[in-house]
Amino acid sequence: MNSPAAPHKRVAIVGASHDRTKYGNKSLRAHLAQGFEVLPVNPKGGTIEGLPAYRSLAEIPPGPLERVSMYVPPAVGITLLDQIAALKPKEVWFNPGSESEELVSVAAEKGLNVIIACSIVDLGRMPDEFPGE
Repeated sequence: MNSPAAPHKRVAIVGASHDRTKYGNKSLRAHLAQGFEVLPVNPKGGTIEGLPAYRSLAEIPPGPLERVSMYVPPAVGITLLDQIAALKPKEVWFNPGSESEELVSVAAEKGLNVIIACSIVDLGRMPDEFPGE
């Protein structure tokens, strides 16, 4: 049995998806399974896996963020760096396919703690544990 994360660890999943086959959905479910409070961010809003989806990072309720986990293309991610920096997360995860040299460089210039890796694997889980249905 996996132990859940400490209470009140919050994560924003940027690019959270309604599609259970997409990594933006698998990450949401993996973080939930590990005890995180998950804040899905998707410009379409609505609900994802029963959670309210925020249309932008600016809509996220105030409070400390453990991490922001990115599941959007680098060209989109770079437009969000100022909003991310304003939230002051402890970590910003650029998952495979969401990173570029320019994006990582600009994020570092903004003082963000950049991690280039799969945030699902960091939780001790594997993406295939969260099948699409």
